[in-house]
Amino acid sequence: MKKWLAALSAIVLLAGCGTSSDGEKTGTTDKLKKVTVVLDWTPNTNHTGLYVAKEKGFFKEEGLDVDIIMPGDAGADQLVASGKADFGVSYQEGITQARIQDVPIVSIAAVIQHNTSGFASPADKNITSPKDYEKKTYGGWGSPIEKQIISSLMEKENADVEKLNIVNMGDTDFFTAVKRDIDFAWIFYGWTGIEAEIRGEKLNMQYLTDYSKKLDYYTPVLATNEKMIAKDPETVKAFLKASSKGYEFAIDKPDEAADILIKEVPDLDPELVKKSQQWLSPKYQDDADRWGEQKLSVWQNYGDWMYDHKLLEKKLDAKKAYTNEFLPK
Repeated sequence: MKKWLAALSAIVLLAGCGTSSDGEKTGTTDKLKKVTVVLDWTPNTNHTGLYVAKEKGFFKEEGLDVDIIMPGDAGADQLVASGKADFGVSYQEGITQARIQDVPIVSIAAVIQHNTSGFASPADKNITSPKDYEKKTYGGWGSPIEKQIISSLMEKENADVEKLNIVNMGDTDFFTAVKRDIDFAWIFYGWTGIEAEIRGEKLNMQYLTDYSKKLDYYTPVLATNEKMIAKDPETVKAFLKASSKGYEFAIDKPDEAADILIKEVPDLDPELVKKSQQWLSPKYQDDADRWGEQKLSVWQNYGDWMYDHKLLEKKLDAKKAYTNEFLPK
């Protein structure tokens, strides 16, 4: 966490690293408010609604000229918290940790209603439950959350996390890593799992939600910072109105939405985008009354889980970590 906070003071100003803006399509940005939204990772179907809102002119209709940018070394949360980006794609787990450290980042919409992540391994490794993690190698990114979540799953089956080898796989591709260095990793099924299907590589999955309701948290979310909310709430409202239209479009027209993402990010594999979008689109809103809606109980449950597992120094004030205030009614 100290490294996380130190990064806030080391962020460089962003310039010229966004995608083409709505203003370029109209030839002017004089009447549009320029804002940035920073992704959490490389573009994928978690982000489709943003690209749809841009391509379809939904942002422009709300008076916004939106640049969608990559996070770089600083990371989306740091850029948003420091005001270097107006909005960002984040995760409930990261925001929870940040709030405990008085970092003023706030979740303003749930991109997906339920946690679709889990621990994946090639079927031929015969890892069918957390008890099989013993004497295996897990590839992660070096967060203490990973070990605690794995430990909590293993404890349910009387397995010992100390018999698991944990390594940092960095940016190594999942499919390369499981053939070379590791046995399993934490993935979003809607992207890496779908890619495995396309490759014809059968995976065994242990979804977090199968083991604890408290692990059914929001991942990913859209976020901003407290200063933005206090000083420019109308822009927050406009951004979410357009984003909501983008995700609703992706819910109703997954194939057309996928085509927009492919057009805007031509390096992506079209087959993967289309199949991922078909899988993910029904999950954006799922059982919620509207896209983006967040529940206090979800924030409290996960905050309590982190605190109980000694991942937080104090209890989370869940009411300040998120808001539904700016979602369209």
